[in-house]
This record gives sequence, C-alpha cells and structure tokens, in this order.
Amino acid sequence: MDFVMGLFGKSRQADPKEQVNEWCKKLRKEGNQLERQINAIRREEAKVTKSLKEAAKKGDKDVCLILAKEVVNSRKSVNKIYAAKANLNSVQLQMKGQLATIKVAGAMASSTEVMVTMQQLVKLPEIQKTMMEMSREMMKAGIIEEMMEDVMEPLGEQDELEEAAQEEVDKILFELTAGKLGEAPEAVKDTLPAPVAAAKVEPEEEESDGELEDMQSRLEALRS
Repeated sequence: MDFVMGLFGKSRQADPKEQVNEWCKKLRKEGNQLERQINAIRREEAKVTKSLKEAAKKGDKDVCLILAKEVVNSRKSVNKIYAAKANLNSVQLQMKGQLATIKVAGAMASSTEVMVTMQQLVKLPEIQKTMMEMSREMMKAGIIEEMMEDVMEPLGEQDELEEAAQEEVDKILFELTAGKLGEAPEAVKDTLPAPVAAAKVEPEEEESDGELEDMQSRLEALRS
C-alpha cells in the first residue's frame, strides 16, 4: 500500500505514537550528550582549579584572577546545562501524556507547557539545531503553535558568562585558596602571599602562560 501511494506522489502520514516515541528518543539522546558535556567542563575546571592553587602559592595575582573567572564561567555553564536537562525531562513527561491522549482521542493535543519549554530549549546553542527541528515537527502535529522568530534566535548569553561579577570571583578565590584570597573585593590586591624565590619562578612564566591560554581555549570550546 505504501508503495502504491508513493507512485501517486502521496506519503503515509506519520503515526502519532511512533512520532512521540521518536521525539522521546531524541530527547534522551540530547540529555546524554549534555551530561557528557558537563563532565568534560568539570574535568577542565579541575585542571584550572589546580593551576589556580599553584599560582596562589607563587603569589601570581593576575593569573589567580583570570583562572577564578574561568571557574565562575564554568560553573555558570554547568548550571545552565542542568536547567536544560530539566526542561528536556519535562518535555519527555509531556510526551508520555500525549501517548495517553492518543489512546483516547486518536490524535495529539495542543500543549502550552510544551511550547513554553521548547522556547527555552531552542536558546541553548548545544542542542538548538535538534530542538528547532523538533519544534517544527510539533507545530505540524498541532502540539505547539508557531514560535516567534526572535524567540528561536540564540540569546547572547556568552557575554554575560565572560563578564563574571567581581563578587563571584572573590568567592571562588576565597574557596580555592582556603581564605587567603578573595575575602573581600578591596582586599584581593593585598592578600596574596609574597612570591617565593621570584628569580626561580621566572623561567616557568612562558610555559605557564601557554598552559593558561590552552586551558582557556579548551573551556571556551566546551561552552560554545
């Protein structure tokens, strides 16, 4: 029958139950991908934390501040991804509800909650492509209404992540240096321990700068 329909230019409509199951499969896949990204960011954060502690021992204030901002940005990224995972789970639960609706009414029902959640998910660059594609499929199925163009465009949250508040940076410094740094914004400049044997540290500066840039590059790649 499908072959005959194909000859006449017609295609079999997607079965609602099959479509919902396919969406749930994609949602689980994206959730697993986000979890792997969280783990990767945390591994890089652990390396940055180690470098920060070493820089604090050497009294390298500038490096400490740069690395503290990287830790702040990493934690913000992780929190944002966890929020996205929660939204993915929410949509999956809504889709299970759609299966129950299909059994009773034979078709999917419109859902404002799904539309609001999908509007949040399409803002996340990591899963935007898949979520936009799924949104279009849900529009055709009648679950959600057409979303506004400005909603479907990625938000410029990168700048907010890069401009970490001084207060948050100080908290990280205080946490990772056992209170030696970051106790108060105005105290940061004066609380660094004095460098030990500055002449011995100098040969390592070029290598440290390279490692710092490498870490920043890897973290930026993970967040993009």
